[in-house]
Amino acid sequence: MTSSPSDLLKLLMLSTPVGAIGSGIGGGVELTLSNIAHEMIRRGHSVKIVAPQGSIVKNVPVLEIAGQVQTPAQTQTRDEPIILPKNSVLANMWDYAHQVQSDYDLIVNFAYDWLPLYLTPFFSCPIAHLISMGSLTDAMDSIIEQVATNFPETIGVHTLSQAQTFTFADKCRCLANGMDLSIYQFCAQPSDFLAWVGRIAPEKALEDAVAAAKITGIPLKIFGFKQNEEYWQDICQKYADAPIIYRGFLPTEELQQELGQCRALLVTPRWVEAFGNVAIEALACGVPVIAYRRGGLTEIVKDGETGFLVEPDSVDGLVNAIRNLDKIDRRACRQQAEVEYSQQAMGDRLEYWFRNILKEVETSKKH
Repeated sequence: MTSSPSDLLKLLMLSTPVGAIGSGIGGGVELTLSNIAHEMIRRGHSVKIVAPQGSIVKNVPVLEIAGQVQTPAQTQTRDEPIILPKNSVLANMWDYAHQVQSDYDLIVNFAYDWLPLYLTPFFSCPIAHLISMGSLTDAMDSIIEQVATNFPETIGVHTLSQAQTFTFADKCRCLANGMDLSIYQFCAQPSDFLAWVGRIAPEKALEDAVAAAKITGIPLKIFGFKQNEEYWQDICQKYADAPIIYRGFLPTEELQQELGQCRALLVTPRWVEAFGNVAIEALACGVPVIAYRRGGLTEIVKDGETGFLVEPDSVDGLVNAIRNLDKIDRRACRQQAEVEYSQQAMGDRLEYWFRNILKEVETSKKH
């Protein structure tokens, strides 16, 4: 999709308030925001990102906002009350957005938080909400549904599986994700390693991948931010003799070089992952994905073709899949990424969504 100069948009993108972009605390949201911002700029649109202090996005202007970060929603219970800390970075970011809203055509919200959704009616500038997780708390479900009903088209999700965790799935626009595939190099001949990539936290169930590595004897490279140090130490003690190598949280360029040389990526969530950026990063390198048959991953992995979908929470399932990796053609993995998850394809979907929101606004003004 190409745009004439008169069609170009001024976009203000507000990041997740749980941590700085580049820290890894925000998980896949950090990469998603960066990819979308770069693609919109490539198309000629104007983009500015508002994010917590310390955030860095290469070649994109970022306004850093000070304040206390927000508690990640996935650590909360269903009936958790809405809490804002003193000097909240979330509140500070949205206060800034309110002040400058007249300078933009559209605000794009990447925060899975109650406040931006609640504030939607109080803004004159339309807001597109890209919801990064499925149903987690009653308060969030309620406010997302309210916005979906009162502001049609403005709720975006990544997969149908994610949307179906909500009672208002039909009001959500499914957008998937995409990557700049030129960054990811295809590797036809891997080394004898497995990989696991993600935030190191209980809901990601790293211990299942470690257990599978122990049983198969194939070393597991672990990449990601240690969000829960106690959880990590428990794994290290319980599986003291497992062949694991912690590689830390790496920038995309370094990650793809190491990930591409692995035989497979193991993705082991205990919860419904909305999408799974790491899965398409792996596919882009030609790496098969072995994942639990749960959430958005079921819409990414082509079972028996680009990886395997196994029974959720089954270490035996992971082990059996690892033993069948020779049946997967690594070129088919790269091909799937090119066909379904290019940055251009994602950009087309996002741009269409943005313009639909603006059309809805114009239509409502006429009535």
